[in-house]
Amino acid sequence: MHNRLYAKLAASNIRRNAQTYVPYIITCIITTAMAYIIRSLASNTGLENMSGGYVLQEILSLGSHVTRIFAFIFLFYTNSFLIKRRKKEFGLLNILGMEKRHIAKMLLLESLYTAVISLVLGFGVGILLDKLLFLVLTKMLGGEVKLGFYVSGQSLIVIGIFMLFTFLMIYLNALRQIHLAKPVELLQGSSVGEKEPKAKWIMAILGVLLIGTGYYISIVTKQPLQALTLFFIAVICIIFGTYLLFTAGSIAFLKLLKKNKRYYYQVNHFISVSGMIYRMKQNAVGLANICILSTMVLVMISTTSCLMAGMEDIINRRYPYDFSIYSVDDSIYNKVEAYLSDNQVDVKESKRYTSLTFEVMCESNKIYIPDTFSFDMEGLYEFGVIDLDDYNRLTDSNIQLSDHSVLLYSDEKKVDFDTFTILDKTYSVAEHLEAFPIRSTGVVKSIYIVVNERSDMQDLYDMQKALYGENASSIRNYYHFNVGAVDEAKLSNGLNRYLRSFHEEFGIDAKYGAHEDFMSLYGGLFFLGVFLGLLFMMQTILLIYYKQVSEGFEDQKRFKIMQNVGMSRHEVKQSIHSQIITVFFLPLITAGVHTGFSFPLISRILLMFHMANTKLFIFCLLLCFAVFALIYALIYTITAKTYYRIVSK
Repeated sequence: MHNRLYAKLAASNIRRNAQTYVPYIITCIITTAMAYIIRSLASNTGLENMSGGYVLQEILSLGSHVTRIFAFIFLFYTNSFLIKRRKKEFGLLNILGMEKRHIAKMLLLESLYTAVISLVLGFGVGILLDKLLFLVLTKMLGGEVKLGFYVSGQSLIVIGIFMLFTFLMIYLNALRQIHLAKPVELLQGSSVGEKEPKAKWIMAILGVLLIGTGYYISIVTKQPLQALTLFFIAVICIIFGTYLLFTAGSIAFLKLLKKNKRYYYQVNHFISVSGMIYRMKQNAVGLANICILSTMVLVMISTTSCLMAGMEDIINRRYPYDFSIYSVDDSIYNKVEAYLSDNQVDVKESKRYTSLTFEVMCESNKIYIPDTFSFDMEGLYEFGVIDLDDYNRLTDSNIQLSDHSVLLYSDEKKVDFDTFTILDKTYSVAEHLEAFPIRSTGVVKSIYIVVNERSDMQDLYDMQKALYGENASSIRNYYHFNVGAVDEAKLSNGLNRYLRSFHEEFGIDAKYGAHEDFMSLYGGLFFLGVFLGLLFMMQTILLIYYKQVSEGFEDQKRFKIMQNVGMSRHEVKQSIHSQIITVFFLPLITAGVHTGFSFPLISRILLMFHMANTKLFIFCLLLCFAVFALIYALIYTITAKTYYRIVSK
């Protein structure tokens, strides 16, 4: 056959199968554009010169790898719908005399057309949007907007090679399916019947157990550090459990409905249940994919938008004062106050104290320093010690303590013992405090004690030093203060220079610079969350579209048979509508349940980012679900019309 004929056949095939090919090509274009944009932003030298730009680039670089992994899997999977729809066409061509090597050549040209269109238009869209999104990030980081148009040649090469490799793998997979199948099998490939599947109760029970395990981990995990460790285990359990539940659990559930004769032998229920049993085996994986992608969209966008919206709360929680200065030298107070006085800085509020802080484990009434290499984070606490003089001054009180007695405060109610032992020293608790003047900014629970004398704190330090050596925590002197109208950057730099002149070991935490740092981190996470959320949403839309189209072609004959046996067109349409809407919204409902049960675990992880505003997270979660459900319903309306149009032909 002449090469020009192959080219005409390939172009004609794309036009003739436009209903399935055009959405696929559009998806390839968008995927190429998104992969280029995030890779280009990650390597854009303009971000390096901005405050926090390095952190943002690291986040975008990670997102670039994630985008490519999901793009490969997604394009590979969605192409299988195209091949399934066209197997009958390939079988007919084979019977009419076209050899499989000729079909392979025709498919190669189709793949080349798709690749060229996707790369040219994808890179074009990507280059145009790249500048726009760079301006958005520049605005977020407070950087200077520069004129000019940036094109990342390296990103063009990397993404170009990646997309060509993806199209090559898709083409080879299509060849594998055609080469292994006989012409008769190809003719029946798009409409081959399925036997009624058997209820696989073991798989269904295993699916429930895996999902239950994921939910249990989310509910019982209390520590943020532990939540981060167990999060991926919970995710894996829920992903595999979802596949098993949709594959086996859905069939088992439908079998139970079928055994219920009062329910099953009704017109709408009979047709919808039998239809769902028939197709659930082949559609279960697709439904599970839609469910998992929907869950990922909801979790990613809700968490990153919560961090972005609650950034001011996070900064205020992490930096309760404008300036926090700490040092092992107890003369730090006088030096800072002298500098502030000499420079006429208006100090609004100040707090100073000396404390020792280190990590401990708490079991019953015994507190001990954990093994640094293996310990149960569930019992981990931040243990802080201050003396009675500092406590009385901070709280404007006049409490007296006897030797070996302490005041105790904990944000964990179960720490209510009357005596406790730590580092071989036993203390009696004179009073359990309801509040404490020092607020922990860590991510673990805290225990604070007030000892009678500074020497008691020194004894605890010496014993801790003997265990930890050079890694032991030091007794630090803290000075927190707020300032009035002043150039905080100038004040911070001046204090740094002044204190360095004494060769002191000290640290300064300033709230004024935190906004830029947090914006680079949370802004980057928000951008990445929305970016990947849109990618997953696009994948969800295409999966739903192809599912409706492929089922529409499969149901054409069934639609006619039901009318031929006496059912009215309205009854047939109503039963099919009942079946579609049940299957269609099942992934959304399951995704909502998954997201709801993930709330406790994710809220613990958000504490590691100092996000303690649970109400804001609930609001973001509900808002994201409402918006996503609205989009989902809109997708249903559009694809349902396509489905009805196909089955009515």
